Amino acid sequence: MSQNEPGFDELLAAAERSAVHLEMRDSYGVGDEADDFETWKRTGRRDIEPTSSYWTPWVDLVRSTVARGVVVRRARVVSEPVTDYIRYEHAGTVVNLHAGERVRWLPRRRASDIALPGNDCWVFDGAIVLFNHFSGEGDWSEPGWEVRSEPAVAGLASAAFEAVWERGIPHENYTV
Repeated sequence: MSQNEPGFDELLAAAERSAVHLEMRDSYGVGDEADDFETWKRTGRRDIEPTSSYWTPWVDLVRSTVARGVVVRRARVVSEPVTDYIRYEHAGTVVNLHAGERVRWLPRRRASDIALPGNDCWVFDGAIVLFNHFSGEGDWSEPGWEVRSEPAVAGLASAAFEAVWERGIPHENYTV
């Protein structure tokens, strides 16, 4: 990652038609959600209040993006039975939907014949890919992201997302 490389907020702000997110890990250990995840594991309750301090920045960002006419979709490839983290994610997805995202889930066994990129990614307008880099424990690794715009890379990531999306189960129909 170079210092001149745009970050997520800048890429999302520049998106004109679409922003799609492909998630393929069964567990994340990202620091900014650690407390909420621990609370959920202890109590079974998840912060699903769109106006909470945890969710407000994301909800506002997605709402303003969707209001500009950008379609925001998220597809998650998951192993079954699902991990505790995926249960936690599933419990909070109602807020993603409330913000304006569309979300689908694809059981990993149904993705065996899809060419998937090596990392989770966001694809903006089918042309720019922001790959997320995580450690083995699921926290951000350095560098935390990499931006690629070569047509072959964007084509692979876009095709992978669309294949997962096509087979994916809409959130409201997917039970964990």
